[in-house]
Amino acid sequence: MAKRLFPRSIRARLTTVATLAAAVVFTITAAITLATAPANLRGAVQTRLELAVRRVAGELESGEFHTVLQTPSRVQLLQVVSARGNVIATSPGVSEIPTLMRFRADQPEKIYTTELTLSRHLTEPEAHYLVMALKVNSPIGVTTVYGAASLTDVDKALNWVEVLMFLGIPLILLSVAGIAWAVVGAALRPVERVRAEMAEITGQDLSRRVPVPDTGDEITDLATTTNHTLDRLERTVETQRRFVADASHELRSPISALRAQLEVASAYPDETDWRATGEQALAAADRLTGIIDELLMLARLDAGAVSERRVVDLVRVAEDQIRRRTGGRVPILPDLCASAPVYGSPMQLDRLLTNLLDNATRHAATRIDLEVSVEGDKVIVTVTDDGDGIPPQDRERVFERFTRLAPARAKDKGGSGLGLALCRDIATAHDGTLSLADHSPGARFVAVFPAPEHA
Repeated sequence: MAKRLFPRSIRARLTTVATLAAAVVFTITAAITLATAPANLRGAVQTRLELAVRRVAGELESGEFHTVLQTPSRVQLLQVVSARGNVIATSPGVSEIPTLMRFRADQPEKIYTTELTLSRHLTEPEAHYLVMALKVNSPIGVTTVYGAASLTDVDKALNWVEVLMFLGIPLILLSVAGIAWAVVGAALRPVERVRAEMAEITGQDLSRRVPVPDTGDEITDLATTTNHTLDRLERTVETQRRFVADASHELRSPISALRAQLEVASAYPDETDWRATGEQALAAADRLTGIIDELLMLARLDAGAVSERRVVDLVRVAEDQIRRRTGGRVPILPDLCASAPVYGSPMQLDRLLTNLLDNATRHAATRIDLEVSVEGDKVIVTVTDDGDGIPPQDRERVFERFTRLAPARAKDKGGSGLGLALCRDIATAHDGTLSLADHSPGARFVAVFPAPEHA
């Protein structure tokens, strides 16, 4: 098993990333500082010292000679030494320093620079100095101007920089890690509450919801979406439970009727009309077959199963339906256009039209109107009967599974309440709609499908 470069915990990962990012930034900053700080600090001292040395050299060349040299701020020593090595001018209060004589300027008008350890007085301890020498030709002969500026403050500053870099950066990184750990932990605390609540939710109790923080950030959106998902899940589970209960009830009725018929026939074989009993048993079996077929198709639609699809002409489907229903209880009056292509499953579209016409046949008084038309990029199928109609408040209920209104139960005790629900699911699976339109007398079902782009 490969080792993970980062920990599994989001909190630990974010803390690690923040600490590594801070380490990279501070390391680069430290490297740049350590590379440039010495040159910058020494450059400032060198600039002041060079100005002082060149000022004295300029005075010598112009003949303005003074045995006591005034030193500017932060320049500790100025001396003028003759070609024989005699100190002919120096800063006030400074003892002769022979060690400067070993540092000589060979070429005139050229600044020579070095660093020496020396003392301004015999009683002072030695210190680190930046020393410059400049040879000039003056009215009193060839002379060398020496200057020295202390590097003690520079060395102290560099020492502090190194201490801050090598001790301060680890402390800063520890602080960054601690702050990141605390901040991420606070940010993820609502997620932990959501997780804990989700862990308590079971299929037996889907009414619980996760807490929604009022921070207004992505975690709020996550909690809100989770609650919406739980709402849909609860409705789906409730629908499935009701579906299973209703299916069990609907299947129990024909099975019980069939069992009772067979038990009576078996108990009184000599008195049984076996022909009538067989016909009743076949009718019960047909009803069971119809219910099971519709349940299987609904289950496939719920599972998102995609059946074989192609371009289907609904006009041809409607003509087949009319042909099969010739001589029925009520006539079907067609109003069909020349062609109405729809991309879909031939079996499912035929089942939709079958269920709509079966429903209309049960409720129609004298006629059924079947219209198929094309309007723009829509194919419209309309089935209208002249029966009692459906009250407005029940026009959505009739599309629920196992829903049968009282008039429907009175007229036909063999229905299952699945036909219209299956029709709507088929229409939805084909990116279409199925609804009830206003019509009197009777009911008008309108199915709308998108026409294929290349029919």
